[in-house]
Amino acid sequence: MASTSNRSGGGSMYGHAAPYRPREGLSTRPVASSDEIQLRIDPMHAELDDEITSLRSHVKQLRNVAQEIGSEAKFQKDFLDQLQMTMIKAQAGVKNNIRRLNRSIVKNGSNHIIHVVLFALFCFFVVYTWSKLSRR
Repeated sequence: MASTSNRSGGGSMYGHAAPYRPREGLSTRPVASSDEIQLRIDPMHAELDDEITSLRSHVKQLRNVAQEIGSEAKFQKDFLDQLQMTMIKAQAGVKNNIRRLNRSIVKNGSNHIIHVVLFALFCFFVVYTWSKLSRR
């Protein structure tokens, strides 16, 4: 490793901080250069490997879930875009039909109101007659 310069001008190579203290399960091994540290994991703490393997499998599962969410979001977006295009076409069709109907009303006159009133009276008469006949 590259050697480090001591900028504090005296003291240990760590400055005024305490030297490295090993944690439980980790120990330092002396090497040729004083700037290098080798770590050795105590075999008593081998369950760390199991934990790392477990974390890797969880990360893979989360990645797969994230990919599924991404593909579902893309599918939903495409579906909504298609639905929006269908709605735009339907609105254009309705607008066109209303325009035709208005032209037809203007061309043929406003007799449609009379037809609607006559139809309502006819329906009322049919219901009234049916109610009178069903009481007997």
